[in-house]
Amino acid sequence: MQQEKIVKLEQIINSDYNNIAGIIVSKNNKTIYEKYYNDCLPQNSIHIYSITKSVTSILIGIAIDKGYIKSVNQKVLEFFPDYIVKRGEKNIYKITIKHLLTMTAPYKYKSAPYTKYFSSMDWVKSSLDLLGGKDEIGTFRYIPLLGLDILTGIITKATGQTVLDFATENLFAPLGICVPQNVIFHSKEEQFAFNKAKFVSGWVADPNGVNTAAWGLALSTPEMAKIGQLYLNKGQWNGKQIVSSSWVEESTKEHSRWETANLSYGYLWWLGNDNGFAAMGDGGNIIYINPNKNLVIFAD
Repeated sequence: MQQEKIVKLEQIINSDYNNIAGIIVSKNNKTIYEKYYNDCLPQNSIHIYSITKSVTSILIGIAIDKGYIKSVNQKVLEFFPDYIVKRGEKNIYKITIKHLLTMTAPYKYKSAPYTKYFSSMDWVKSSLDLLGGKDEIGTFRYIPLLGLDILTGIITKATGQTVLDFATENLFAPLGICVPQNVIFHSKEEQFAFNKAKFVSGWVADPNGVNTAAWGLALSTPEMAKIGQLYLNKGQWNGKQIVSSSWVEESTKEHSRWETANLSYGYLWWLGNDNGFAAMGDGGNIIYINPNKNLVIFAD
């Protein structure tokens, strides 16, 4: 990287962006730039918001690789045989894992019922209660928070493990990532404090211990860079296949499109026009991977 461009970049960040924790740029599997800002250090973990979605996608892929889940075409309700479908609901029976991964599942709500949802004891059941309705299956609708916990519910049901335990064993530990514990809120004040805190650790879970699928995971800048490097290397880490290359390829190709913004979507990954793809979270969190340039950029 040209030194004059680095100086200009750092001047802009220091003057205009007080929310950046760190930036790492890796090219050809070597770190060419690493810098931390606003009193942040490499070991500090922060809430990565919707990048959690892409981590959930990886875990679904690993569960399929290991045979816990047959395929993305499995119906959602296969995993919740005790769930009672309300009378008159029909399209909910047709909704698959793939519909959730591609943001093409219909939901009943127009305005997200946050208070009702977060005050419930079971966020997976609350998600199932929101699923379906009169909208067509297959139409893209981006879900920021409420509804995707069905996916982490599926991982729990299919593997017999907590999501955090499954992730630690099969993804985090092999990459040298530490997520120490579940974070369970006992009041809305605790939840607000988590979202406002500069540094947090762990992974948010509902009162039943099922981790969130769309938000709530905290990682450090170097840990997130490892996720990007894993996908650049087609699922390999230190010679070990963590997630299959076929899942990496399938999850980062277009399956749906947000027509309004002209953005392509994979399996909880955003796709670019340059063969690159990205995990993005609120507040400017991003992992950008460009296989053509052998490049990974992470900023949080």
